[in-house]
Formats: sequence, structure tokens, C-alpha cells
Amino acid sequence: MRRDWLPIKTTPWSLGLMLVIALVMIQATKLPDPLNDWVYDRAITAWPAPVDNNVVIIAIDEFSLEQLGRWPWDRDLHASLIDKLHQAGAATVVMDILFTEPGSGDNALAEAMERHGRVALPVYLSAPTRGRMITEHLPTASLTRKTAALGHAHIELDNDGVARGLYLYNGLAGQLWPALSLAAEQPHPRRSSPPLPGYTNVRQDYRLVPLAGGAGTIPTYSYANILNYPVIKDEFTGKTVFVGATAAGFGDILPTPFSGLSRPMSGVEFHANVFSASQQHLLISQAPDWAPPALNLLVLLLLALLLPKLRPGTTLLACTALAAGLIVAYLMMLFVVRVHLPVASALVLPIAAIPIASGLRLAMTNRFMNRQLDEMAQTPQLSLPEPSNRHPQQLLTHLQALFHPPGWLLASDNELLEVSGMTLAQAPPTEVPGHWQHQQNQSWIKLIRGNTRYLLGLTLPNDLSRELIQLYLNQLDLDGQTGNQIRPRPSENISARIHKVRAATRKLGEMQSFIRHSFEHMPDGIIVTDELGVIRFSNRHIEDWFREPMPSLSGMPLTTLLEGYDPRDQPPWYEIISETLTLQQSRNADLTVHGKDFLIHLAPFALPDTRQFGIIANISDISELREQQRQHREAIDFISHDVRSPLVSQLALIEQLKRNPGHIEARQLDQLGRLARRSYQLAEEFVQLARAEQLTETRFYECEFLAIVENARDSVCEQAQEKGISILLTGTEDLWLKGNAELLERAVINLLTNAVQYSPSDSAISVHVYQAAHLACLAISDEGYGIDPQELPYLFDRYHRQKRSEVSGIHGTGLGLSFVKTVVEKHRGAIAVDSKPDEGTTFTLKLPIAHPMH
Repeated sequence: MRRDWLPIKTTPWSLGLMLVIALVMIQATKLPDPLNDWVYDRAITAWPAPVDNNVVIIAIDEFSLEQLGRWPWDRDLHASLIDKLHQAGAATVVMDILFTEPGSGDNALAEAMERHGRVALPVYLSAPTRGRMITEHLPTASLTRKTAALGHAHIELDNDGVARGLYLYNGLAGQLWPALSLAAEQPHPRRSSPPLPGYTNVRQDYRLVPLAGGAGTIPTYSYANILNYPVIKDEFTGKTVFVGATAAGFGDILPTPFSGLSRPMSGVEFHANVFSASQQHLLISQAPDWAPPALNLLVLLLLALLLPKLRPGTTLLACTALAAGLIVAYLMMLFVVRVHLPVASALVLPIAAIPIASGLRLAMTNRFMNRQLDEMAQTPQLSLPEPSNRHPQQLLTHLQALFHPPGWLLASDNELLEVSGMTLAQAPPTEVPGHWQHQQNQSWIKLIRGNTRYLLGLTLPNDLSRELIQLYLNQLDLDGQTGNQIRPRPSENISARIHKVRAATRKLGEMQSFIRHSFEHMPDGIIVTDELGVIRFSNRHIEDWFREPMPSLSGMPLTTLLEGYDPRDQPPWYEIISETLTLQQSRNADLTVHGKDFLIHLAPFALPDTRQFGIIANISDISELREQQRQHREAIDFISHDVRSPLVSQLALIEQLKRNPGHIEARQLDQLGRLARRSYQLAEEFVQLARAEQLTETRFYECEFLAIVENARDSVCEQAQEKGISILLTGTEDLWLKGNAELLERAVINLLTNAVQYSPSDSAISVHVYQAAHLACLAISDEGYGIDPQELPYLFDRYHRQKRSEVSGIHGTGLGLSFVKTVVEKHRGAIAVDSKPDEGTTFTLKLPIAHPMH
């Protein structure tokens, strides 16, 4: 095996170095942070946390402001609310309202807090301003003494302004306050901080909060409704109640992963979500600082060790699988371990590895391509020569051999080169080279070859084939200007290689396309097998004839295919195929598939310069040939019996008259006339059927259908009058067809004759000519004996005769209705029959109209 064709791989060291550089560049940008936030937001919003059943919100909303007046309210209202909640059995009340300044009603509020015993208040740290350091704001002294817990109400905003978490402890150096939601769970003592200056803001234990949803997810009640109406029993029993502002005018709103800026969440709702998640132990910690770099290093090592061992086609799959694995691991850490591990840098690495690995492979294959390009460029070109490259005199010779035109002309700059039956004066002005101009049965084209102008003209047959030839000529590309364009040779190195690859690939593609199209458009079915008789290639004929999809054919043993559709015993298919391979001899066999007859020719072959061999099976459709043979046998049987019988009877009667010429009776002459007429009728119908079968559209012309039917009616009127049968023709509209009027009239005569023969005396035959959509229709109805249902499927078969009519003494040839069906099908029409025994028969013909849009 040539080593030039071995897969080209990169090394772990080269790929690893490039990935390290890519990782450093990624870390130097701000891409990982927003990507980490986006991944977290998608996960949290896709699987929101459940709401704890023991948390509710009392909202200071717009309705409450309308009912209770402008803010701030008298603190007696808050005392009344706490008392009402105490009576309702609320376990804890968290007042997310700042009471940093004394006000009226402080004593009432403090007493209400004391009566309840579990009321938490917020601590607020004001931001430093110019000339003023950060300051800690506690509730008033009277309220601080009566509160059960104090907690900070600060919520952190990330760099994109979205609230995703908070610090469990926050405060000035020396003493840290627990978060307000944490203080609501149980009394939490203030935590000491490291020795730092007293004005330093210290924050500890950051947690991400898995929200239960957007604004309004946690059960919420209006402050005014709770204060003004009785509380429903057990509505607040044992629950932690958060009281705070949700009205937009307070400005206490936060963008969250669920809403962004479109529907922000109030601060009290965020604290309630923190409490709900904390109660269920769902708060999420940040991974240690060393975890993200360790994950990046692990992913980098995996990519550097794995990708060089993979084929280029599987690199994308491997990187996608690795990225998916990182996402799954991230979700497991987030929702199971409750740890947030940033994976943005690790996710970007597999994406960056795809172009890096591809670039390294391209660089390593560069020399290999250069070695092969020259060899590929030498591939011989296999395609059909363009007609535009041929000389006009050669074109004229080829067109003469193809169409045998009655006349032709070829001139060069008004100088006649070849002419027959045409003159230059007949040529129309041809402005555009390479385009045919048609004038009735003459076609002209101007061609330019180099600096010479040529004029080529043809006189075409003045029949239906003229239009087809003119359409075919219009499809030919004879303009020599498009085929001689000079393509500029690229000057850049990579462009030169691409040009050489394109040229070589085009040649190979043209060869493969030529072979493939030739293989697919062969008139016979082709199957190619390997040395074990397994099908490796087949064309569309095999797929259509056997009704097997192409994927199921490939890989199927040829014996299995043939035995599945035409099982045979002598000789069996396996024996025929095995002998073809072992004896290396061609074999022929008949084959029947889905009612069609085929001839299969099996020929062994061997590929040059290899040890591979197999079978080429050529399958020819001989159904038409077998049908012609069957018709030939039927015709011989018909002639030997039906035609021969009346002739023999005539000869016998003539011999009898010869023996006694003086005693010729009228009865004998009538019998002789009947036999002669029957012989003539048989011969006439046989000849008419043969004419119908040979009918082509070249013998079509425009004819009027109603006139055809009227002529046919006139032809059978005398026969109808002998039996007292009336023929009633309806229809006044002229319906023009493109067809053969003589054979159409004969077909209608056959139908009318049958109607007269099979109708009782003194009955009526209805003939109706009408138009339905784009069809000219004829309906012939009689009051005759009808047709048995079992006879209907064979009614139009050749030589078929109805048993009922034969028994009743009406003898036919069995060719009349077959002739009618053949004529109708040649005119692209259809015929139908509707009959019931003893109720009559209706034949309906439908033929396309010549100009349906007129």
C-alpha cells in the first residue's frame, strides 16, 4: 500500500500549543463572563426552583397606595398589619421596609412586634458619597430592641446589571449582618470579620439564587386587602410573611434571568425567593477559584490527545460531544451538587479546536496535495464534444444525416458554399448569432467562427415532425463565442493550487458524470455483482422493475433477488449464477417480474490490474416482444379458424352448384352471399384493427367530432330501420379534435352497429355528444340485452366474444370493441362501459379537445 494515501494526522504537541494560545486569548477578552451568565440564565429559567409552601408576600402595590394614601404611611398601619398576621398564625414576619428615622407610631409598632415575637427588620448600608464614607443604617432604637432579628437587604447586581445572587453576610468591618431572608429562618448572630478598618464594607459567602420564576410566582396578597378585610383561616398559619414594596414608584426593582428589564422583580420578591430556596437547601455556591482553570486544562489535554487520532470527518462530532458533556456536567453540578462551575472557557475550547485542528491538517496535507495535483491533472477528459466547437460545414453534414431535410443552404459572408432547394433571398435578417429563426418550414441561424460569419438554413418536412425538430434545434448551443473563453491563470500560490484542483476535479467529475448518466440511461437494466454474487451497482431500471429501493438492492445477493420474484427449479438461479462465476461463461435465462417478461444475460468480468471479478447482468424487457408473439399466434388462430371456416363453406357450396348447375336455388345463392359478406367483414375488421394499431400522430389533423358522429349514424341508419330501431342524436356544439376522422368514424360505427345488433326491435338508441371540461364526450345508450358482469373485464380483449350473444345467434369477430379501444387510446382518450343484464348498455368515449382554451 502506498504511504501517500495514509490518513494525515496532527501531533498532540502542535495542537496543544495552539489550544494554549487560544485559551490565553479567550481569557484576555471579556467573552467568558457574559457566556457564563448566559449559560446559567438558560439553565435556571429552563428548570426553575419549586416554591416553598411556607412563604408568602404582602405587597405594598399600587392598589394599596390608592386605598391607604401616599407613602410613607403612619406606622400604626404596620402595627395593625403585624397584629392581624399574629392573629392569623404567621410564624415570622419580615418587614422589608426601612425604619431608620423616628416617626409617629413607633411605640405602637414596637409593641406589635413584641406581641408577635418573630419580626425581622432590614439593615441598610448607604453607598459612600463625596465627603462621606459608607454608613450603616439600623432601625430606630425602639424598634431595634423589639425586633427578633436584623438582616441586610442588599442584593448584588452582576456586570450586566442582572440580579442572580447575594452575600449571606454583609456589613462593616468588625460585625457582619446575615441576609434578611437568612435572619427570617431563625435568629442568626452577627458574624465577626477580619481585622480591617471600620469603614470597610465586608461581604462573605456569596450564593446564587435559583429563582422560582418571574415576578408574581410566589403567592402575593395586597397590603390593603389584608388590612381592610378578614383574613381567611389558615391562610398564614405557620408561614413566613415578607412585607415590602412592589409598586413601580418605589424604585426597588431588579432585573433577573427570568425577565431582564422587560418585567423586573421587586426586592421583597427576591428576598422571598432567597428564603424559599434556602428552606429547600437549593442555594448555589461558587466553585473554588482553582476549579475553572483545572477544568480548562483537562479539556485542553483531552482535545490535544484525542483529536490527532481522529479522522477529519469525526472531529466535529467529537468536539460537539465534548461540549455536550461539559453542558451535562455543568447541569449536574448546578442542580445536584448545587455548585456553580463556570464553563465558558472550557466550552469555547472545543469550538476553537475545530478550525485549529483543520488548519493544522490542511498545512500538513499541503505537500501531499502538491505531489498529487500534477498526477490528477493528467487524467484524460471524457465528455461529449460541444456542438459550438464544430465547423458550420461539419454541422450541416451532421444535420443532413440526422434529419434528411428536403433543402439546405450554407453561406460564408454571402458566398454560397452548399445549397439545395433554398436561396439567400429567402433568409430573414438574423441579428443575434447562435439563435435559430423559424419561418414556417424553414429554419435559419447565423454562426461566427473566428472572423468569419456563416449563414446556415434548413428546409424541414412540412408535417408534425417539423415543430419537434425546431424545438430540438433551439436546444442546441451552437454559439462558438461561449466555448472559447480563456480563463485567467491565478498568480497566487494557493489560488494556483485551487485552480489545478478544480481542473483535475472537473475532469474526474465529467468522466464520472458521463459514466453515471450512461449507466443510468441505458435501455436495459444493469446489475453489477462482486465475486460472491452480491449486488454492488444497479441502475434505475432495476429499481423500477423489481420495485425495490436502491439502498436495499445494494448488498443483496443476486440469487436472493431473482428467487424472490421468479422462483424456478430447473435450473435453479443459484446454479446459473454460480456456474457463471466458476466456469467464467455467459448464461441466458428468462425472467418474469410482476407480470412482465424479461431476458437476463449474465456475463463474467474481471477488473484489470486487480484480483476482483464479478458478474454483469443485462436485463432486457421483452414484454412487448412476447405480447407481439402472442398476438401473432392469436392472429394465426383467427385466420385458421374464423376466416378459413366461411371460405371452406363457400368452396363447398360452389362445388355443389357446379355438380348441378341447372338447379340453382335462391336459398343457396343467399347462403353463398352471407358467407362472402362474413369473410369480407372478418377481413375488413382485421385490416382496420391493424391500421388502428399503426396509427401515429403524424396522421392527425383537425376534425369536428359532431360531424363524425353524424356520418357514423347515417352509415347504420338502414340497418337500424330494418329492425324498427330509432337513433336519437343530441348535441349541437362544434367540438374540434386533433385526430384521424376516418378511424374515429369507424369506431363510432362499430359502437352503433353493436347497439343495433344487441337491441330488440322497435327500441331506441340514444346518442349524446357534449363537452365536459377539456374533453369531447360521446355517450351511446341502447335498450338491449346488456352485458353480464363477469364479461365486462374482458369486453375489449381481442377475439373475445360474449357467451350470451353467441348462444342467442349473434356471431361477431371479437375485433370490433378491441378496434374501438385501440383508436381511442391512440387519440389519448378513454372509453368506459356501464351495463346491466336486460336493462341496456351505455358506452362513453372521452377525447381531448384540440384547443381547450378557445
